[in-house]
Amino acid sequence: MRIKSLILVAAVLGLMACSWVKLTPSGEKVRVLSDAEVAHCKKLGKTTANVTNKVAGLERKEKIVQENLEVLARNAAAEMGGDTIVPIGLVQGGQQTFNVYRCIEP
Repeated sequence: MRIKSLILVAAVLGLMACSWVKLTPSGEKVRVLSDAEVAHCKKLGKTTANVTNKVAGLERKEKIVQENLEVLARNAAAEMGGDTIVPIGLVQGGQQTFNVYRCIEP
């Protein structure tokens, strides 16, 4: 029984470190900048990204959650015609909002 418990714990810990979100080819072209760096850019709107921040009742690593949120926001920004995102506020409960900008004119 102890070995099964250890395997289960190892599997849960492994899942907590996993990144389930994949960057699309268009999302790869979207940058993450600060407010100061987008002063010359055109604001297109906002997007809110959501990911699971708990697995089996345990918190996922903050860095992994943040990376997942940025990937989702970059993908969404690309679909909106944007090339840049700027995070608004902090991550709360696996959710974060980003402003979407177009900084490079085609």
